[in-house]
Amino acid sequence: MVPFAGYSMPLAYGDVGQGMFREKHLSKLTCYLVASHKHVRTSAGLFDVSHMVQSNFRGRTVSQFMEWLTPSSLISMDPYHSTLSVLLNEKGGIIDDTIITKHSDEAYYVVTNAGCRERDLPWMQAKLQEWNESERGKEGVVEMEILEGWGLLALQGPEAAAYLQTLTSFDLTHLTFGTSAFVPIEGFNLHVARGGYTGEDGFEISIPPSQTVEVAKLLSKTPVLLTGLGARDSLRLEAGMCLYGQELNEDISPIEAGLAWVISKERRAAGGYIGAEGVKKVLKEGPSKRRVGLVIDGAPARQGAKIFAPSGGELLGAVTSGIPSPTLGMNIAMGYVQSGWHKKGTEVEIDVRNKLRKAVLTPMPFVQPKYWRG
Repeated sequence: MVPFAGYSMPLAYGDVGQGMFREKHLSKLTCYLVASHKHVRTSAGLFDVSHMVQSNFRGRTVSQFMEWLTPSSLISMDPYHSTLSVLLNEKGGIIDDTIITKHSDEAYYVVTNAGCRERDLPWMQAKLQEWNESERGKEGVVEMEILEGWGLLALQGPEAAAYLQTLTSFDLTHLTFGTSAFVPIEGFNLHVARGGYTGEDGFEISIPPSQTVEVAKLLSKTPVLLTGLGARDSLRLEAGMCLYGQELNEDISPIEAGLAWVISKERRAAGGYIGAEGVKKVLKEGPSKRRVGLVIDGAPARQGAKIFAPSGGELLGAVTSGIPSPTLGMNIAMGYVQSGWHKKGTEVEIDVRNKLRKAVLTPMPFVQPKYWRG
């Protein structure tokens, strides 16, 4: 168990990977992490991500409010569809990344990061008050409900759908990536969203507090294995997904982070959301740095490792996340480099334990996603 965002979180579960430890003489923790990671890639794993902050927003003007709070095009989005979005400060820097699900024109379900809770919630509540006291808010007050104590379980992997289908009469083939529904699961009526943080097909299931333990037991039977925070991190990195506090922070714009796609062309031009002027400035002048993928020779590079031009030249940036990839058998990383050095195939060098290692900028995701799109 490790501390994370005020919670005690399992890094790995001790009954996974013991055979690998006996055979390869690796550390127990490494074996647990690699075995859990590979099981999710080949079968199915269950992650307890109940530390994430779940909230409901409701009201007559909630769609307009959400389009002011975030840069995403939500009014045109169909009900029970989801999108990745960002919360931006006034300068266009990323306060947090978030998943927004539209239930109707007057109801949204939002998931934000636990590590940003102390920043996010007061900020959103202040913006909500500002909206409700404005002329726009007089057309219909917006209310925010934080789902305290609710469970959130992520069932991920190529066998996830087949396993979940045994527990419900709902035809899961109709639930495609980026959509959600209220699904009957063994007598429980639960919000199920198809997606996740691994690059695999999977589901994120929101559960009332009194039902979480029982649902978790239903979802963790063979072939599903409980999977910890360590494998979640390596899986998301292979999938090229950002982690707040590493790839994202308040000094990084969505353009620099490679998340320009969360802002439609219409909204880039029209603005009308918090941080719009900062985003427009980066779009006009061009980003000074870019998020990139890297494949590294020799030892793996970790967060903070410096990236240089070849032959120990100019300092170009730094690594934000790095691991030996269990799926690919090579060292992969994400980081930021100066614009102009961000093209795929560019060769650089990374300082790993005071030794410069050759690296090549590589397209992301490193492992191709397997989302169910119907």
